[in-house]
Amino acid sequence: MAIRPILELPNPVLRQRAKKIRRIDSKVLRLAHDMVDTLQEANGVGLAANQVGELRRLIVIHLPEEDEFRIYINPEIVQRDGEREVEEGCLSIPGYRAMIKRSVWVRFNAMDHTEQVVKFKAEDILSQALEHEVDHLNGILYIDHMEAHQKLIPVESNDEEDHEAADEGNKLEAKAESGPSDSSKSTDLCTPGDDPRETPASLKML
Repeated sequence: MAIRPILELPNPVLRQRAKKIRRIDSKVLRLAHDMVDTLQEANGVGLAANQVGELRRLIVIHLPEEDEFRIYINPEIVQRDGEREVEEGCLSIPGYRAMIKRSVWVRFNAMDHTEQVVKFKAEDILSQALEHEVDHLNGILYIDHMEAHQKLIPVESNDEEDHEAADEGNKLEAKAESGPSDSSKSTDLCTPGDDPRETPASLKML
C-alpha cells in the first residue's frame, strides 16, 4: 500500500462531486488501503477519496478512541437532526480551523470493503466526521458552512505571525467563494437499503 499526497485548497478536484462506485474491485480496495495509510500518516480523523485525487464515493474514518479504521463505500446520510456548534479543521486546509454548525446526530448508510451493508445512528465526533467527509464527496468544504462574519483561526501562531496567518486565512476564504455556497446541497436523502444488517466497517492495522 502507499501514502498518497493530500490535495489542498484551491485544487479544483476538491470542488467536484465524486461518482458512485458500481463495483468493489481490486482498484477500489487498493484505493481504500492507500487512504488508510494516508490518513494514519496524517494523523487525521477522516479522509475522502477526492482529497487524494480520486472522484469516487469512498471515505475512511479513524476515531481517536478506536484502533481500527472504518472504510465506507457510497456513504449516505439519510437523516439528520438538531444543530450544534463544533470546531472543525481539514487536512486539505492545513493550519486552520473554524467554528461551524453540525447536526446533533445522523443516520448513516454505506457499504463496507467486504460488501456488507452498514446502517447506524451516529452522534458526537463520529457524526461530525461523517458529515464532513460526505460533504467532501459532494464538493463541499467545511469553510462553506462558516457565517459571513467568521474568519479562519490559525491552529498555531505567535503574536508576530497572527497578522500573516489572518491574511492567509482571508485568501483561503476568498478562494472558497467560487465553490458551493448553499450548504443544503450536502443533504443527500435516499431510501435505506433492504438489508437490515448493521455491521461495523473497519480495517484493523497490523
